[in-house]
Amino acid sequence: MKILITGGAGFLGINLIRYLHSREHEIVSLDIVEFDYPDMKDKIKIITGDIRDKSIVAKAMKVIDIVIHTAAALPLYKPEDIFSTDVEGTGNLIEAAEKNNVKRFIHISSTAVYGIPDHHPLYEDDKLDGVGPYGNAKIQAEEECLKSREKGMCVPIIRPKSFIGPERLGVFDLLFDWAKDGHGFPMIGKGNNRYQLLDVEDLCEAIYLCCTLDKEKVNDTFNIGAKEFTTMREDYQAVLDYARFNKKIKGLPEKPIIWTLRFLEALKLSPLYKWVYETASKDSFISIEKAEKILSYNPKFSNKDALIRNYKWYVEHFDEFKDKSGVSHRVPWKQGILRVAKVFF
Repeated sequence: MKILITGGAGFLGINLIRYLHSREHEIVSLDIVEFDYPDMKDKIKIITGDIRDKSIVAKAMKVIDIVIHTAAALPLYKPEDIFSTDVEGTGNLIEAAEKNNVKRFIHISSTAVYGIPDHHPLYEDDKLDGVGPYGNAKIQAEEECLKSREKGMCVPIIRPKSFIGPERLGVFDLLFDWAKDGHGFPMIGKGNNRYQLLDVEDLCEAIYLCCTLDKEKVNDTFNIGAKEFTTMREDYQAVLDYARFNKKIKGLPEKPIIWTLRFLEALKLSPLYKWVYETASKDSFISIEKAEKILSYNPKFSNKDALIRNYKWYVEHFDEFKDKSGVSHRVPWKQGILRVAKVFF
């Protein structure tokens, strides 16, 4: 198959490219960011451009069998960029896919569409209630997909939990950096909440199932996450234990810390945004029963497995990214004033 991956230079994008290339598919990457992976650069077609540019999208969509749409402006972007990229960009892609008779359009959404729910686990037919520009934009992007599905196109929608694994940095750089340097790690609240994660390899397999199984089966919406996870304190402690400095997760009083982080975010002194700190002390897990039943989805990695796998890669490759920072999952986020707090743990 010839597969277009939007966001191909991102964390999920490069993992998908390697996964699909190993299965001998022809890959086209479309990303606004320069594609800088030496191991794959000469093995795929690379288009550097913006999904908000219809001419670029039209060029990328030629002779494509399947689109896997991972590109998105993440929560640290400006609201106008989030909506123009995540909603208008998705609309541009679907419109071009329809014109070019693309067989399937697989949209990578987010469990952020559920907002801050009052029950768990969450099911695919639960109420959608986005938190902030990112959550609301993801809901609107799904609506664009549903319009195309109603016209007859096969449009699987995948809602993954926060996915991690080799090359994932972003907000998880905080935990890995503090663990590597022999520090404990703070947690909002006691850490007794259950917060489901997802290994990127398991996500790639779920996406591939949507590429290859019968259209009638996959033309639906699926939650994707780890099957095995414990409390947030236990799962994150596994990283500190692996680092072998005998450090511990330390719970902090929930309400004062949230108010402090709101204040620091407003002053742009902290990289943590509302979706992170408002949900970090809450249960957050989805049902994957539908994906297990319909897709035969069978995740290999628990939360602990995925976190440790990511941490091992972090330590081994630290010199490659230690001087970088940004707002994507592929680079560390600037810790701001939180770097000062590190000395107390």
